[in-house]
Amino acid sequence: MISIKQSSAARRETGDRILAWTVFVLVVFGLLMLSSASGPSAYAKFGDPFWFVKHQILFGLIPGAVALFFFLRFPYRHLQKLAFPLLIVSIVLLLLVFIPGIGAKWGTSRSWISIFGYSLQPSEIVKLTFLIYLAAWLEKRGEDVRDVSFGLLPFLLVIGTVSALLLLEPDMGGMAVIIGTALVVYFLAGAPFKHLTLVVGGGLGVLLLLISMVPYRVARFTTFLNPSLDPRGIGYHVNQALLAIGSGGIFGLGFGNSRQKFLYLPEVEGDSIFAVMAEEIGFILTLVFLFAILFFAHRGLKIARSAPDRFGQLLAGGIVAWFIIQYFVNIGGLLSLLPLTGLTLPFISYGGTSLFVSLAAIGILLNISRNMHSSAFAHP
Repeated sequence: MISIKQSSAARRETGDRILAWTVFVLVVFGLLMLSSASGPSAYAKFGDPFWFVKHQILFGLIPGAVALFFFLRFPYRHLQKLAFPLLIVSIVLLLLVFIPGIGAKWGTSRSWISIFGYSLQPSEIVKLTFLIYLAAWLEKRGEDVRDVSFGLLPFLLVIGTVSALLLLEPDMGGMAVIIGTALVVYFLAGAPFKHLTLVVGGGLGVLLLLISMVPYRVARFTTFLNPSLDPRGIGYHVNQALLAIGSGGIFGLGFGNSRQKFLYLPEVEGDSIFAVMAEEIGFILTLVFLFAILFFAHRGLKIARSAPDRFGQLLAGGIVAWFIIQYFVNIGGLLSLLPLTGLTLPFISYGGTSLFVSLAAIGILLNISRNMHSSAFAHP
C-alpha cells in the first residue's frame, strides 16, 4: 500500500494525475476523431487522408507535449515577473498579422502569421499570455480592483486594446473567449457586481453595434435567429451541422461512417468536428464526452480553489474558464444556440497553435496543482 507521504510526494512531482489523464484521453480521442472527420477533405486537398492528423501531431501535439512538461517544471510564480513582457508580446503578435509578407488571410479574417513557411494563429497564443498578465495585474491591485480609477478603468483600457486588435483582423471568436475569460478573472479578483454588470451591458451594446455595421455579420446573426432562412447560402453551414448531429441518433452511425464529412459540411477538421463526432458516436457517447469536459472543469476549479496564492487562484480559474467558454461557444454555434464564430473545439479540432497553447496551459495548471496539500485531492 502506498503511504500518504508517498502519494503526496508523487503529486508534488506530477501534479493532479486525474486531470492529466483526463486531458490525455481527450487528446487521444481528438486524434481519433480528426482522423475520421478529416479523411475525405484531406484526400481532396492534399491526396493524403491522414494529412491533417500528421500535421496535428507534428506541429501541435509534439511541441505541445514539450511545452506541457516545461511548464510543469517551471515554477508558475515566475510567470508573475514576466507578466508585463507577455502583455507586450500579446500586442506585438496581434500587430504582426497586419504586416504584409507576414500576415496571412484565411477566409474573411487576417488572423494568421506565416514565417519561413510555418503558420501560427496569434490569438491562440494571446489567450494564454494575456491571461497571465491579467492574473498578475489583478493580484497586484488587491483591494484596489474594486475602485473605479484603479480597477475598472485600467481593466477596460487593457481589454479594450486587445479586443480592438482582434476586431480589426477580425477574429470575433477569439475576442469572445478572451473577453469572457477576462471577465471571469476580474470577478474572481473581487470586482464589484455593479462594475461587472456595467462592463457586460456595455459590451453587449458595442457587440450589437459592430454586428449592425458589417453586412456579413448581420447575415450571420440573422441566420442564427432563423437557421432555415437561407439554407443554401449563409445558413448552409449551421443547417448541415444540425443535419449531421441529428443523423447520429442515440447510438451514432459508427466510427468512420459520417456522411456529412464527405464535403457536405464545411470545416469538418476545424470548428465543425463536433457535428461529425455526434453523427458517428451518437447521443449517448456525446454525453460521455460532455461529462468529460465537465469533469475536467471540476478538477481545474478544485485546483483554483486550493491554490496556495492569489496569483495561482486567478490563473487556474482563468484557464478553466477559457476552455469552458470555448467549448460552449463552439458547440453552441453548431447547435444554433449561438452564432458561428470559427473557434476550434479544444483538444479535438485541427489546429497546431491551438493544441500547442492548450497543452502549455495544462502544464501551468498541473504546476499549480503540485503545490496543493494532498487533502485537496482526496476525492475526485
